[in-house]
Amino acid sequence: MAEDNQYANTKVQPKDFTSGWLIAIIIAGTGLTLPILFLGSEVALGVGFKDALWAFGISTVVLTLMCLATTKIGNRSRLSTYMILHFSFGRQGAKIMNFIFGITLLGWFSVALELLSVAVVDTALDTFAVALPQWPIIIIMGAMITGTTLYGIKSLERLANFAVPVLTLFLCYVIYVSFDQGMSLTAVINFVPENPKMTLFEATSILVGSSILFPVMMADFSRFIYNDKQSMIAVLGITIGFPFALLFSAIPSIQTGEVDIIKVMQELGLVIPAFVLLLISTWVGNASNLYSTVLTFSTIKTEWAFKKIVLIVSVFGIVFALLGFSEYLFDFLNFLGVLAPSISAIYIINFYWVKKQRYELDEIPEWQPKALISWVLSSIITVFTYLELFQLTHAYFIDSFILGGLLYGLLNRKAIFNSKATDK
Repeated sequence: MAEDNQYANTKVQPKDFTSGWLIAIIIAGTGLTLPILFLGSEVALGVGFKDALWAFGISTVVLTLMCLATTKIGNRSRLSTYMILHFSFGRQGAKIMNFIFGITLLGWFSVALELLSVAVVDTALDTFAVALPQWPIIIIMGAMITGTTLYGIKSLERLANFAVPVLTLFLCYVIYVSFDQGMSLTAVINFVPENPKMTLFEATSILVGSSILFPVMMADFSRFIYNDKQSMIAVLGITIGFPFALLFSAIPSIQTGEVDIIKVMQELGLVIPAFVLLLISTWVGNASNLYSTVLTFSTIKTEWAFKKIVLIVSVFGIVFALLGFSEYLFDFLNFLGVLAPSISAIYIINFYWVKKQRYELDEIPEWQPKALISWVLSSIITVFTYLELFQLTHAYFIDSFILGGLLYGLLNRKAIFNSKATDK
């Protein structure tokens, strides 16, 4: 990339445009990482195979519909998500939103890094009978991921182009081995746990929460894509990649009864090749997490260079991983499901109807009270529905999206009405 800041605060120039297929591969790569594979196994063993399929399908539809709206915003504005939020929430308000996103993205980076280190420790112990300490692995892997992120989205493209196709073929082979070792398709389909650990709603909520930042962050990637049509192709990374990753982890977990992917592969006699490929795929996905985290904080500390923020943010992420942030994974995902959907609803309405698809960097206000009020109120109400003090749609992440959009639409009804009148 020509610019050191990866267009963190400016519009992407045509010389750096790329294909929607390449971006779809990067997005799919983030689904083939240890946290997502872990969730696929956890859901399948928690609710049974049939309910897991419903959870996989519903969560994918929700995420796809949101991504279809936000990917065009990035493609037409050529700005990162975190710059786009400046137009919806104002220069100062966006700092609040971006700080929240920065912390949550950093948490996701830490969780993936910690799970990867656990996989390394388990592989060394089970395969070579060597007991490795976890902390140096976290530091070493964190440094490797940081090195990749320093070179921006082009580096992610090259890594994903290799890792995703190879890992997909390998996971197909894992399914083949599972059935070849005596597991029947009927047994998988009819699998129901003796003591279900979660409901279908809880499973769906966790899955949506795990990837709810994708719709919000789609602009980070779609701003580099050639045109609208190509940006729609990029969404296939979620529509196809996400459910397949969940399914690939669910089937062998049902056979082995294990959630830990390395223990699953040990049961199937595939530990070493599985570990190598999962290492690479998690490397891709976590570099993407770190990249988006850095873009977030780049809008807060605009005077800092991209590479400087990469180094500082990665240090914090490594420290969080060392402190065991993964213990709070499910609470963390639920937190995202409350706060993030309303933000995406607000900036969708702002772009298409309030700003009429026109963003100019010299027209950013300091504050946008209507957006902030909408987000705060919708988040408060969603907390109540999450705690089940009362119910709206019975899906709190949908509550957040609808409430944020409705409140912001009502507060901006004059601008929206004028937009429709102009269109006529």
